[in-house]
Amino acid sequence: MVSHILLDVPLPPAVLDLFEPGDTFLLLDDLSDGDDRWGLVEAYLTYGHPPTDGETMDRMPNLKVISNFGVGVDHIDTEAARGRGIPVGNTPNLLDGATADMTFTLLMAAARRVVIGDRFARSPEFIHYDPSILHGFEVHGSTIGIIGMGSIGKQVARRAAGFDMEIVYHNRRRDPDDHIYQARYVALESLLDVSDFVTLNCPLTDQTRGLIDEDALKRMKRTAVLVNLARGGVVDHDALYNALSNDWIAAAALDVTEPEPLPRHHPLLGLDNLVIAPHLGSATTRTRHAMARLTVDNLKAGLAGRTLPSRVV
Repeated sequence: MVSHILLDVPLPPAVLDLFEPGDTFLLLDDLSDGDDRWGLVEAYLTYGHPPTDGETMDRMPNLKVISNFGVGVDHIDTEAARGRGIPVGNTPNLLDGATADMTFTLLMAAARRVVIGDRFARSPEFIHYDPSILHGFEVHGSTIGIIGMGSIGKQVARRAAGFDMEIVYHNRRRDPDDHIYQARYVALESLLDVSDFVTLNCPLTDQTRGLIDEDALKRMKRTAVLVNLARGGVVDHDALYNALSNDWIAAAALDVTEPEPLPRHHPLLGLDNLVIAPHLGSATTRTRHAMARLTVDNLKAGLAGRTLPSRVV
């Protein structure tokens, strides 16, 4: 059965191959407010995380399902979808390992000044080995504070244990199985006080938006490193710029920002003690393929009126 599917961005061929032959695709940017083609849309696949509110949904009277490529659905008004009887799907538990790997990738890169070292090693200034430059911070044996001990946070803890790190974490509530991960539950203030590395692996909610603000950054050690693999909105970017430029903390590493991408003139982009990546947390071939398949499976189930394999609302 041929379906009309709305896309926010063009999909790569490997994802398009997962659809049924003859499916018709419409692009969000091609539809104006009064375009009659809104009425054709039966499914909406959000690949690039566009804001999707109730007004957007109301333009599509025949919308049966919203399927999100990724776990976080903070860009979708899920209550608006619930009120309209539109199921929303996502892709949990597929990207935990890859995102935890990226957490440690950025943690290590910031701690050992890998990016600035790479630039220096390629430059004409590098003409002899100098053991007095670019000293970083030990990772093994240090204390890591994990904010958000969900499935990704647990994977981060497993990796931290391999580095003989002391592991503390903060969550909405204590995990009764935290001993499995060699992790100790503490209040947020205590975590900020004692951690050499603070990793953000929590969802963006009303409670976590702006969680890392000026007060939080000033509580951290001056030698601490902040790593954000959550959502950009968890961190106050103005406060982070002040913290990095005034040595409140030693360094930061971001995989996500708000907005995303940052404006090209944003002051954070000019700092040498910031490592930044273009939202690569789940960007491995295996993980992204699995995410694509579940995204399409959710969409097909919604079109057929079946239960979504992974349903948020």
